[in-house]
Amino acid sequence: MTPNTRDILAGYGLAPSKKRGQNFLKHRSTALRIVAQAGFSKEDCIIEVGVGFGALTLCLAERVSRVIGIEIDRGIVAYLEESELLPANVELLHQDILKCDFGVFYKRIGRPLKIISNLPYSISNPFIFKLIGSRTLIDRVVILLQKEMAERLTASPHSKEYGIPSVLLQSCAEVRPLMVVGAAEFHPRPQVDSLLIEIKFDPKRIADDLFSALRSTVRAAFSSRRKTLVNNLIASLPADLWGSADKAQRRALVVKGLAEHGLKPDIRAENITVKEFIALANYLLRSN
Repeated sequence: MTPNTRDILAGYGLAPSKKRGQNFLKHRSTALRIVAQAGFSKEDCIIEVGVGFGALTLCLAERVSRVIGIEIDRGIVAYLEESELLPANVELLHQDILKCDFGVFYKRIGRPLKIISNLPYSISNPFIFKLIGSRTLIDRVVILLQKEMAERLTASPHSKEYGIPSVLLQSCAEVRPLMVVGAAEFHPRPQVDSLLIEIKFDPKRIADDLFSALRSTVRAAFSSRRKTLVNNLIASLPADLWGSADKAQRRALVVKGLAEHGLKPDIRAENITVKEFIALANYLLRSN
């Protein structure tokens, strides 16, 4: 293990937090592969979310100019500070990433952010939505997620994995899988493999007002997978996208919008592409 995770945990009276979903990378060879896949350059300043015992951090620090490591676990931070394991080009911050302001890092670094993380499963969903909310501040994210979560983000229509995170993330970023990391590469060993993915944001991909309408449309569309898109939108779409339309007018409006894009009125949300969702949201926004 690099470092020897079991010995560190025992020596410092630490234990992997089930609440936080901590699974630490064990092997330097795996960390090197991840960093190589990330493709960062020598000039880059990288934000690492979840430093852990430094497996990724040490490999990353050899490749880039600067690493800002964010770690929530006080015991791990104490170990890293006491052991002086981290090199001089790594800045360690004891913070909760879900409470961090990416705007502060954007101002400090002076350019769109590049982020890497072996992300704890417990914060995967809120962290992904935090990234989406800060999409104009971020260039690229390379993130290791439990495979099930990663497959939701890379999913295509007509699959059970396709849903709200799939549509919203793919509307503002290019998302692609990089490599599978087996469960045996972690301590403690999780029940499933992990998947490393790259998220490349494009601030020109979708305007803020359209994204807001898309977010409302998608959340309403997937509010009940058993119902048709039309019924879900009528029941759950926020009032600000309807204007003064009554229920009958709302149905007619949605059916017309679907027809304009060659979609049948009985279609369900999981069968609509990201591009079609954006077009539908734009139609509803313009029709208000």
